[in-house]
Amino acid sequence: MAPLVRRGWAPRGETPIIRQRTRSHRKVSVIGALCVAPERDRVRLYFRPHRNANVNARRTVAFLGQLDRQLGAPFAVVWDRLQAHRAIAVRDFLAEHPHVRRVFLPPYAPELNPIEYLWGHLKTNPLANLAIPDVDELADVARSHARSLQHRSDLLKSFIRHSPLSLRLK
Repeated sequence: MAPLVRRGWAPRGETPIIRQRTRSHRKVSVIGALCVAPERDRVRLYFRPHRNANVNARRTVAFLGQLDRQLGAPFAVVWDRLQAHRAIAVRDFLAEHPHVRRVFLPPYAPELNPIEYLWGHLKTNPLANLAIPDVDELADVARSHARSLQHRSDLLKSFIRHSPLSLRLK
């Protein structure tokens, strides 16, 4: 619930003030995927926010199921080593869906993960300096900004290109 403070503006001589609730343990967690289409000239963003909850194995399996239905084709998931990504429930889901491949990134390598660039962009640009007191409102604002990114193909491609992974785009 605490905002990422970047820069503030105020009249000369007045300190900018951002009011926020302190000691709040409420949060919004988001699971997401950047998908490179087979023709490799299109990148799509799929995401799902969770209010006051961590992304766990059950939520990961539900997201993979939705992604599988949306894509309707074989795909590979390139993941960091979050415990939820390595859970038994996820392994069971992947065993039942052999057309979904799983590839792990090396440990402690967020610079290789294109979705990390997307989360960084959201936090440091549209969500910066926003002190939203209500978790539902925060989830709605985050969803709104993520939805607006879904229509920014150029920006989504830049997250893929910025990663040193060998994902090739046209």
